[in-house]
Amino acid sequence: MLDTLPFWLELTICFFIVLGACFALIGSIGLLRLPDFMTRLHAPTKNTTMGVGGVILGSLIYFGATTGFNIHELLIAIFLFLTAPISAHLLAKAGMHRQLKLTENTRDLRKKPEQFSDEQS
Repeated sequence: MLDTLPFWLELTICFFIVLGACFALIGSIGLLRLPDFMTRLHAPTKNTTMGVGGVILGSLIYFGATTGFNIHELLIAIFLFLTAPISAHLLAKAGMHRQLKLTENTRDLRKKPEQFSDEQS
């Protein structure tokens, strides 16, 4: 158990926490500013997952250096990285099923399925 951390370790911890906070901020702004459901879904699922991952990594390093290894942060990260893509997929499928209105810049790949198929022409 350490009373004070080395400066390089404090910088590493601060880097991951600030990086995670920046990703979370960008994801939150994207959720607010993007025009339709599908693009709004993309911002928080990608950026805030990375944001929470950065904060958890900084927390894992800090508590690993001060009190020893703790599995709680690792379990939170595993749970987050498993559930965020699944919930985003389910929300996207629900949005497609409800046929939510998209902006004209959002591509709908269902309109030309032959263009994106794996079959050879």
